[in-house]
Amino acid sequence: MPEFMASLSGVTAAYDGTPALGGISLDLPDNRIVAFCGPNGSGKSTALRVMRGLHKVESGEIAVAGRALADWSPKELARQVAMLSQSPQAPSDLTVEDLVMMGRFAHRGRFSGPSAEDVAACGTALRITEMTELKHRSIAQLSGGQLQRAWVAMTLAQNAPRIFLDEPTNHLDVAHAFELLDLIRHLNRAENRSFVIVLHDLNMAMRYADHVVLFKQGEVAASGPTQDVLTEDAVSSVFGISCRILPLEGLERPVIVSWGKNKA
Repeated sequence: MPEFMASLSGVTAAYDGTPALGGISLDLPDNRIVAFCGPNGSGKSTALRVMRGLHKVESGEIAVAGRALADWSPKELARQVAMLSQSPQAPSDLTVEDLVMMGRFAHRGRFSGPSAEDVAACGTALRITEMTELKHRSIAQLSGGQLQRAWVAMTLAQNAPRIFLDEPTNHLDVAHAFELLDLIRHLNRAENRSFVIVLHDLNMAMRYADHVVLFKQGEVAASGPTQDVLTEDAVSSVFGISCRILPLEGLERPVIVSWGKNKA
């Protein structure tokens, strides 16, 4: 097992000539839950995309599971890393079950139908995301939260040991957001699956992440164990807010309390 699920060295990337990542270097520990946090437009999603080979870098080197990204074939990489993007698309007439089965593409032959293993993996993904009863419904008939859970089920059905999730709690109510992150923690602890998750809620990151990377204006402001990174000074500097980090009875980790933007 490699020490790092992904490593970036001097990586730069841009969109239509506008810089998005400014030469970042990172080592992300394997078998951990890593949270990418930072303001909108700070480079979190771009970093996730370049690690999965979905966005071209202008310079720098990337390795996944101890091997240069360029050395993986598309199917090999898909078996190693599953990714759920921020706004995935699929034909609206697909059923939930069909959508989840799409997550098995990396395990199937070019002209072969679903195997018993594919069916079992999809059944498990539907069950653990509480979507089994909706498996025959078209995705066009789902609520925003149900659709998000269907996409998460598709990603989990891929059975990759490393999973990248870009704002997976979008469209989920608070209860389902906690359920999803509890599931992620269970899969990490029980099955040693590694996760990189883009999160906006800093208290969710504080509670669930083992390692946090703070992004600011395309740079890495801080990276390391969660409570070493999510400090009052770091949060105030990166987000421009006044905050305190306080212990709360019954919780293993403290909570972040903010009361507004820093005064100029």
